[in-house]
Amino acid sequence: MEKLIGKITHYFGKINVGIIKIENGELNIGDTLHIKGHTSDFTQQVSSMQVEHDQIQKAKKGDDIGIKLDQKVHEHDEVYLVTD
Repeated sequence: MEKLIGKITHYFGKINVGIIKIENGELNIGDTLHIKGHTSDFTQQVSSMQVEHDQIQKAKKGDDIGIKLDQKVHEHDEVYLVTD
């Protein structure tokens, strides 16, 4: 199962970091994300998250977090939490 938790608001291509706006629920280190958009469709595990360059363990609704991504993403791509 998957639950929509947020959207990509920005992508920094040089460093492969996406900014995710958390709109629902929580996200923890070790969780698995599924990122879906027009040309994006992949899953990956959360290995680290940052808010304002500080490492965090948990993100909650309303947070804008930076996360290192395995593939290129685009603004407005949807971010799902995989809850199998």
